[in-house]
Amino acid sequence: MRKFAIGAAVSGALALSALAVPTASAATPDLTFSGVVVNGGKAIVVGTTSTVKIPVTYTLTRPADLVIDYKTTAAGISLYRGSLAEPDNEIGNDDAPTCTTTATTDTTVTESCTETIALDPYDYLYEAADATTWKVAGYYGHIDQDDDDSDGHVSLDYGYDMWGSLGSAQIKRAAKLTANATPEPAVAGKTITVKGTLTRANWETSKYSGYKGQSVLLQFRARNSDTYTTVKTVTSGTSGALSTTVKASKSGYYRFKFAGTSTTGAKTGAGDYVEVDPAPTQV
Repeated sequence: MRKFAIGAAVSGALALSALAVPTASAATPDLTFSGVVVNGGKAIVVGTTSTVKIPVTYTLTRPADLVIDYKTTAAGISLYRGSLAEPDNEIGNDDAPTCTTTATTDTTVTESCTETIALDPYDYLYEAADATTWKVAGYYGHIDQDDDDSDGHVSLDYGYDMWGSLGSAQIKRAAKLTANATPEPAVAGKTITVKGTLTRANWETSKYSGYKGQSVLLQFRARNSDTYTTVKTVTSGTSGALSTTVKASKSGYYRFKFAGTSTTGAKTGAGDYVEVDPAPTQV
């Protein structure tokens, strides 16, 4: 018996639906997915290499006589964009959820479920269009398999059901910010130049590329302070380049802060320390 891969079941379901292949003849189970919350309702920010673990919670109501064992049957949550019948992309899950029974009747069982979708950008995100609002679907899949060929016959029967538009989840590109303040040390009253770069994840190349035309805050924190204050707003140029000048007054840290956009996550860069020496005494 082959292992029933939950993620493969979801991928197969969506792929088959896109090809309009008829489902198995088994009756559709009466499942209800409700109260689905993906990533605590927050945007999912994804870079180019690290797998992002996305928590999902929901309530599942199923027939009391339906066994979901995650060996030959499975149910859970997936994300998709486009239509349910012909998705442009989808993200599945390879691990079984953890479900706790909260209510029962003669005919139904209601469970509170949690699961984690592991989003590897290399496997699931392919283009800029993936930085958008995704829809949430519930799925049920089953597999019946006969590997005993002693009678000269083997069989594999697979079926699935999908319930779409159960909620939404926003996926954004991760951003990076750098800052370098010069000269070091600086002299009080003289000019300090702060340069940096705003980049964001490019899933097509698996690298970060410049993000041009974005408003970025330059912030300063004095050496003995815990609080950053905004000095000015800078617009990123070609390849995401940032550059501005300030008048040196006291020693401290300069950093850039980006509020994010509908497609790109917010980012606060690390501070760069500049020692400011007193201006030379005029004789």
